[in-house]
Formats: sequence, C-alpha cells, structure tokens
Amino acid sequence: MSFLSAVPLMRRATYRIISSVFVLSMVAGISATAQGQASNVHDNFASSAQGIADDETAAPVALAAASGAGAAGQSGGYGYHDHNWTSHLTGEAGAGFNAPIGNDKPFITWGGNFTVGGGYKFSNRIHVMAEYQFMDDKLPGSLIADAGAQGGHAHIWSLTLDPVIYLFPKRKNDVYVTGGGGFYRKVTSFTDPEEVEECVFCETGTENVVVSHFSSNQGGVNLGVGFTHKLGEGDNMRAFAEVRYLWIDTPQVGTTDGLGRTGLIPATIGVRF
Repeated sequence: MSFLSAVPLMRRATYRIISSVFVLSMVAGISATAQGQASNVHDNFASSAQGIADDETAAPVALAAASGAGAAGQSGGYGYHDHNWTSHLTGEAGAGFNAPIGNDKPFITWGGNFTVGGGYKFSNRIHVMAEYQFMDDKLPGSLIADAGAQGGHAHIWSLTLDPVIYLFPKRKNDVYVTGGGGFYRKVTSFTDPEEVEECVFCETGTENVVVSHFSSNQGGVNLGVGFTHKLGEGDNMRAFAEVRYLWIDTPQVGTTDGLGRTGLIPATIGVRF
C-alpha cells in the first residue's frame, strides 16, 4: 500500500478518535455534575436536620428563660413588674384630732377629723393621694359670747392632691413626708338651745339650733410627716400615724364671712393599703 492510499484511512481513524474523546468528555462532565448536586442535596439535608435539632434543643431553654423572667417579674415588690394597672392603686382611711396654733386660738379651738383617700403608686417610694378630709372644731367661749350665742362650731372640709414620699420603703417601719393643697370650705356656725318635740315618745326636749353662720371657699396647703408600720408580710397593708401643718386662706377678720386665715395641726392615725 502506498502512502497516498493510506492517507484517507488515517484521516478516518483520526476523526473517530476525536469523536470518541469528545463523547467520553461529555459523559464525564455530566457524571461530575450529578455527583455535585447529590452532594449539595445531602449537605443541605444534613444542615436542615441539624437546625431542627438545635431548635428543638433551644425551645425548652427559651421557654425556661421566659418562665424565669416571668417569675422574677412576679416576685417584685408592689407588683411593679406587673402590667396590670390595678396593682398600682392605693387607698387610706383614718381619724384624729386638730389643734389650733398661733393667732388662730381666739377664733377656733380643738376638734376631730376624718380622712379618706385614694391614689396611684408610681413606685414603692413615690405615691400621689387624692384626699377628702372633714374637720369639726369648737369655737372659743369668748367668740361665742361676742356673737350673743350659747354655742358654736366650725366645720371644714377639703379636697386636696398630696404626694407622699417614703424614705425607707423596703423596711417594716418607714418614715414619709407629704404635702400638697387644694380646695377648702369653712363654715362657722353659732347655735342656741331650743325646745323641740320628740315624736318617738312624744316628749319635749332641747336641741342646739344654728341661729347664724357664715362660710367661705378658698385654697389651702398642708405639709406633714408620718410613720408607717407593715401589718403583715406583704407591703399592701400599713398602719400610719402622721401630723401636718394646715394653712387655709380664709377671709380676714372684720369681713362678713371670715375670722382671719386659719391654721391648724391635724394629727391622724389610720391604715393604708
């Protein structure tokens, strides 16, 4: 066979070898791609399974932490970690006596008082109270005689807003300061005994009847200090005793409805809750 006759045979063999190599290369690439995708699927599945396991492990831990935080909030004093606004409410009730001071002694004398109030606890140290107080005081004999009467009294009632600051709120025995102001009404009355008929037994008796009076509405302020004692293990119920200085801007002496500015020292004992 001559060289020229062998060239076509060599050319066909070369084409077949190149075609075979190309086909083998394609098959190898497809196989490698399939193996990579399978590996990625396996890795993703393993990662997902680990994440689920981690979540299942973390869930009880998170739940326990939340439960612990809730318990810590419930254990706080006065329930201040509680979002229930009613846990911040407070109230009081008490009674006591009043004493005149200074230049007021010729115009008013000793008497009693009754106090009720309610408020809001901003913290275990700072409260704000809205208070109603009623005071019943006698009048001096000389003032009654000057009015030509045989008896008399002064009634004072007030509506005030009074902050209360506790100095040692975590202790069983505490000291506080308070003060505020608001609206005061004072009524001064003179009385004489008159005969009245009691229809229960149809008998005749005597009763003090108001024969003249004058009144005034004005502002006033108060300032005081007090002592509290816890009545139990909790912080909600406390006995208190306090004394205040009370100043009322009543009309001046000589006017038709005043006996001068009123100054009193109310002392009160009671309970707060």
